[in-house]
Amino acid sequence: MREDGYDVVVVGGGAAGLSGALTLARAGRSVLVVDDGRPRNAPAGHVHNYLGREGTPPADLLAIGRGEVAGYGGEVVDGRVSGARREDDGFVVLLDGGREVRARRLLVTTGLVDELPDVPGVAEGWGRDVLHCPFCHGAEVRDRPVGVLGTNALAVHQALLWRQWSADVVLFRHASPEPTEQERERLAARGIALVEGRVAGLVRDGGRLTGVRLADGSVVEREAVVVAPLFTARAGVLAGLGLAAEDRVRDGVPFGSAVPAGPTGATAVPGVWVAGNVADPTAQVVVAAASGLTAGAHLTADLAEEDTDRAVAASRQAAEVHDRAWWEERYRSAPGLWSGRPNDALVEEVADLPPGRALDAGAGEGGDAIWLAGRGWQVTALDLAQPAVERGARAAAERGLADRVEWRQADLAAEPQPAGVFDLVTSAFLHPPADVREKVMAGLAAAVAPGGTLLVVNHDPSDLALGIRPDARPQYFASAGELAAMLDPAEWEVQVAERRPRGARGHEDSGSHGPVHEVADAVLRARRRAPGPR
Repeated sequence: MREDGYDVVVVGGGAAGLSGALTLARAGRSVLVVDDGRPRNAPAGHVHNYLGREGTPPADLLAIGRGEVAGYGGEVVDGRVSGARREDDGFVVLLDGGREVRARRLLVTTGLVDELPDVPGVAEGWGRDVLHCPFCHGAEVRDRPVGVLGTNALAVHQALLWRQWSADVVLFRHASPEPTEQERERLAARGIALVEGRVAGLVRDGGRLTGVRLADGSVVEREAVVVAPLFTARAGVLAGLGLAAEDRVRDGVPFGSAVPAGPTGATAVPGVWVAGNVADPTAQVVVAAASGLTAGAHLTADLAEEDTDRAVAASRQAAEVHDRAWWEERYRSAPGLWSGRPNDALVEEVADLPPGRALDAGAGEGGDAIWLAGRGWQVTALDLAQPAVERGARAAAERGLADRVEWRQADLAAEPQPAGVFDLVTSAFLHPPADVREKVMAGLAAAVAPGGTLLVVNHDPSDLALGIRPDARPQYFASAGELAAMLDPAEWEVQVAERRPRGARGHEDSGSHGPVHEVADAVLRARRRAPGPR
């Protein structure tokens, strides 16, 4: 399974799930189907009313579907999904065994459970000679003795419906209400016998159904028995997302439950679709497959809309000019942008250096400059944005360090700093774009005094590849090795040039693939060689 997640994870690999997955895969979407191997129609010998696949064994139909999904690049795995949770703009799907899979969208096609009447022999014959749907099985028992086991107020309706397939239908009242006079008249007009009393169980001979035994011990010969299961949606996987199945009622009689959804399969939770029997208890296989197709098509359209929105946002961002006006507006948009804490790499790399003169390039609101000043450094703090400089100056004054930091607004790409006068030049997350990066680096390096230290810290480009910084522009990123290559080896001793993991903080604690617990910095530390004796 893909570590970077999928466009859609389909929970359930029946007709609805595979049909939805096929639609998505044909659209070029990355799709994973997770199936627990418990199809509702497994006991049945054949699928019926499926145009072009009439009489296909259920297992064969699913095998064909899996092959078709795989043929378009979709993935199908055996497993059980225990739950799902929302995470940023997508979902995390939890699999048994602790595995987690990320998805932008979910299609849940987990089907339903047929809760059968508690009558001995019913469960043993379910799907073979114990039936419920005349459209699914009526033709297979045509003109044979059929019994209808009454369990609710729809028993008379059920008996009259089955009468179309057989002239020999018996209604066992069992637990159903006493028929009205009108219902008795209708049953009699169709030649349907009504048997009073409770049913004790079904009678079999070598596994074949032969009759229905009543509580008084008498047996009525039957070759098929019709029951009315309670169709209970398998909706537990949706509980963590705030979705639950709701009861369904027909003619005042509860007959099952289903997850509410619109005609496309979209639920009340954005990004979650349902299809098949989990949303429609009465759907036969071909209808379930059609609902999967419908959901898959609308999921594809929904993803296309999101992709377009992202592309528009990226295009707008790419058109932005991150100049002085842009940065000053950003600082004015909030009372504080950064944490105020010193950079981790600065603390680690500079803690043992003796204080001297320091230049903090891209000082922001002053976290690094103030930390250096507090350790005895005389600091010149530069930033492109005047509001940042003003905030830094206020923060230094509040800490009694105003005399140790000189704050100035400056454009480092246009204004070279005094050459060779600073014992430390540090720049944390300045990120000059590629077209001026070498110029800025050359200016920072030139400002370092012989024997002094240059420390540059950037977000490492690997964050982009992992999707941690989805809105960032690649041209602002450079690895420590790329930065080191800009220094003349004759003048510089590179002491550190590495990708360094770091725990995320504040504004960088999330990305497109969920909460980020670890990011990476590109850290370059170099010492300017002192000139040799002449």
